[in-house]
Amino acid sequence: MTDVTSDAAATRLRRSPLHERHLAAGAKFAPFGGWEMPLEYAGGGVLKEHTAVRTAVGVFDVSHLGKARVSGPGAADFVNSCLSNDLGRIGPGRAQYTLCCDDATGGVVDDIIAYLYADDHVFLIPNAANTAEVVRRLRAAAPEQVTVTDEHEAYAVLAVQGPRSAELLAALDLPTEHGYMSFSAASLAGVELTVCRTGYTGELGYELVVPAEHAVAVWDALFAAGAAFELRACGLAARDTLRTEMGYPLHGQDLSLDISPVQARSGWAVGWDKPAFWGRDALLAEKAAGPRRTLRGLVAVDRAIPRPGMTLHVGDTQVGTVTSGTFSPTRKQGIALALLNTDANLTDGDEVEIDIRGRRAPLKLTKPPFVTPSVK
Repeated sequence: MTDVTSDAAATRLRRSPLHERHLAAGAKFAPFGGWEMPLEYAGGGVLKEHTAVRTAVGVFDVSHLGKARVSGPGAADFVNSCLSNDLGRIGPGRAQYTLCCDDATGGVVDDIIAYLYADDHVFLIPNAANTAEVVRRLRAAAPEQVTVTDEHEAYAVLAVQGPRSAELLAALDLPTEHGYMSFSAASLAGVELTVCRTGYTGELGYELVVPAEHAVAVWDALFAAGAAFELRACGLAARDTLRTEMGYPLHGQDLSLDISPVQARSGWAVGWDKPAFWGRDALLAEKAAGPRRTLRGLVAVDRAIPRPGMTLHVGDTQVGTVTSGTFSPTRKQGIALALLNTDANLTDGDEVEIDIRGRRAPLKLTKPPFVTPSVK
C-alpha cells in the first residue's frame, strides 16, 4: 500500500482518468498491473466497502483492465479459433468468460471477457498486466482481413455492484433489464457508453464501459444520484475479498502459465468440442490423464487467516499451497483457494493444516463459493 503523495515511483505508473476524483475521496493507492489504483478510501476502509457491495451498492474504478478490439470479416470466427470458450454458444449482444491459453503448454496467458457485437466485431477485456501480450498473440495469428487494436487507455470501466445497483442505474435512466452476461448501448450525462451485466463480486451488478475523456462526468452522475442508494466508492482491496468469497480466480495467483484450466477447475470455460483453440492438444491430454493438482476451497476452523504462498499439510506431508487467501468479512473467518495434490485423495469436509510462520492451524475443504451468489 502506498500513498500517492509520497511515492515518487508512482509517476511511472499509468493512472486512471478518475485519479483526481480518487485523490479527493482520500484514496490510498497501490500499484496493480502497471497502474496506480485505489486500494481503499478514507472514511470506510475494506470492511465498509465490502459490506456496501453485499448490502447496498458500491462502485469500483477498474479502468486498469485492458481493452482490445478485434474487427474485420470473420473476426468472431478468428477469436473463437484462438480463445478457449465457444463463441458459438452466444449471439450478438452477449458476453462470455474465456481464456487465452499458451498453445504449447495449455497454461493460461490471461482470462478475458469477450463481448460479441457481430460476426466482424469482438471487444475484449483482459487483465491490465496481460493486455499487451494478449494483443501481441492475437495480432501474430490474425489473418490479413482481421485487425486487432489495443485500446487499453481509450476507455474507463466503472463496476457498479450490489443489490441496489439496478435501482441506482434506473434512477439515471440506464438500462437494467438485460440478462446476465449481456450488454447494451446507452447514454448518461450526454455520454455514449455500454452497460454490461457483468461483474466480479458475486452480486447483482453492471460494468459501464465509458470513453476515457468522459469518465469524470459519468462518475459524478453516479455519485449525484447515489446518496439515496447508499453508494460507496470501493477499492481493489474490497474487490479482492469479494471475489475470493465467490471463489473467482485471479490471474497470476489461481490461474497462470503454470496453472492450466484443468488444474484450476475452469474447464467450463473451455469449448472442448471445438476443432481448434490455443492449447487444445495439451489440455485434452491433461484432462484425459488427470491433473496432478487441482484448485480447491478451504475455510478456517479457528481464527487462522490463510495467505497466498502458505503451505498445506496432512501430518508430515505437504499436500498443497494457498493461491488466494483472506479474511471473509461476510463469514467472519479465513477462506482460501489452494492448489492441492490430487494424489492426496482429499474430499470436501476433510481437514488439512496450514503452516503460519511455523504454527499449524486447521482448514476444512469446502466447495466454493463461500457465500450465496446473487449475480442473477
